[in-house]
Amino acid sequence: MNAAAKHQPDLLERPASLLVPTWTKTGLALLYDQHTSNTYDVRLKLTKELLIVQKQDVVCVNGGDSHLNHRTVVLRRQLTGGLGLSIKGGAEHKVPVVISKIFKDQVADQTGMLFIGDAVLQVNGINVEKCTHEEVVHLLRTAGDEVTITVRYLREAPAFLKLPLGSPGPSSGQSSRASSPLFDSGLHLNGNSSNTAPSSPSSPSANEPKYEKRWLDAVTLPLFMARISRRKAGTDKLRSNSFEVIALDGVCTHALQFCTAGESTDWLQAISTNINDLTQESMKTANTYGSPDDQIVHMGWVCEPVQASDAESTHSCRFLALRGSSLLIFRSPPVLVSDWAQAEASFHLCEVLFKVHKLWIAEDCWIQTKFYMGLQQDGDLRDSEPFCFSVLVGHGQSFCYSVELGSDLVLWEKAFQRAVFMEVQRVRWKSYMCSSQGKILSFTVDFESGFSCSESISKKTIWKYKFSQLKGSSDDGKTRVKLLFQNSENKQIEMKELEFANLTAVLHCIHSFIAAKVATVDPVFVSSQSLTQKYMCSS
Repeated sequence: MNAAAKHQPDLLERPASLLVPTWTKTGLALLYDQHTSNTYDVRLKLTKELLIVQKQDVVCVNGGDSHLNHRTVVLRRQLTGGLGLSIKGGAEHKVPVVISKIFKDQVADQTGMLFIGDAVLQVNGINVEKCTHEEVVHLLRTAGDEVTITVRYLREAPAFLKLPLGSPGPSSGQSSRASSPLFDSGLHLNGNSSNTAPSSPSSPSANEPKYEKRWLDAVTLPLFMARISRRKAGTDKLRSNSFEVIALDGVCTHALQFCTAGESTDWLQAISTNINDLTQESMKTANTYGSPDDQIVHMGWVCEPVQASDAESTHSCRFLALRGSSLLIFRSPPVLVSDWAQAEASFHLCEVLFKVHKLWIAEDCWIQTKFYMGLQQDGDLRDSEPFCFSVLVGHGQSFCYSVELGSDLVLWEKAFQRAVFMEVQRVRWKSYMCSSQGKILSFTVDFESGFSCSESISKKTIWKYKFSQLKGSSDDGKTRVKLLFQNSENKQIEMKELEFANLTAVLHCIHSFIAAKVATVDPVFVSSQSLTQKYMCSS
């Protein structure tokens, strides 16, 4: 084992300021269906390993066929309150006619078999699925004292069809209200209802089927290696108060919408925390059986902007891993041991430079982190300023990535710092072929001694300087660099001009070794240079 391995620091852990317990959470949301452009009520259940999306349904709990979705109910019209229900929708709006209100203690409520969200299929044996709103209202009003209706609960009834009576709708005249799918026909069906209970209310008999509205699991999504996206499909535009969760196998929740930015961020952070915790557990398991020189420091999903053919930008997802000596870029997470050989790109960590986008660093950009830390309770998220960073590699090539939360950006910045530090501690030195004044030389960066240049064949040292003697540098952005060193004896500045085939990689390597050297001498200084951590603390 390399002697340097004794000095290897512990692997990255979540910063103390970001430590939170695993979230177990339940709450309501709206699910957006891009095919129908409708939103549906759903309930979310979050556990350590799963996100469960539930949809409401009516189930028979006693005395009937639990699998039968249709219910036929006989209503006896009352003088006070009529049928005791209201409806919305209609074929003219391309939505079904749905029961939108059931008046307490009136005839529809007394049956125990009708629910808000039930679609009306038949009235006295007449199919009304293709009827307009006014046609269904007319049938119900003229059906006589005894009305038989057949209904089916719509698990994915558009949310606006189930708005409570009196919810905001079109505010113009009666004719425009009647032409809206939000128009509630309760007054027309039941007369001037006063919600007064009938003199002798009846209850369902004991042998009649009993129905209940329950939340049933619709989608069960494993959080292991899952990812979260706030972007609209096929674009680089961020959704407002909305995101979707995509599992490793491609199963997707579709867009989950929330009423406020705070509620959206709360759920986003809770789900993200559980995904990160599962990733950390996976890393610990892999590192237990892996080589000490091949440990995983950090890994996770990021988004990369892509220029589409129509000149509009979109994005693609990549999975980054800081493992051993390399930054690895994957199209999908490496779950199996063999998957680690499938990286689409690999870069040496000593030659990689991590950079937080200055555009992102603004005081109010930390609103999501303020939500997370409990410092801010309301406000709007600024979608125009995502959490972005760049990874600069050799030959001037760079990759721009974004993450969903400021806490994720903190983790990536600290992970790169730790991974590069560990790699410098492990390799101890790096050499590059270069030329100066027509001679082929070898330029070396050594963690202990600093910089040196020697003849490539004879290995004879031409010059040597400590890290502290480097006072400045300049380069042409292509192949040439000028290094300015201060002579330790006469204090004069001495310039060394060198030419490299891959100048960017050399400059990044110099930066990595100097940063690692400073971290060894003064770890607090390196921590103070963290832009994301700086703004986290100032918030």
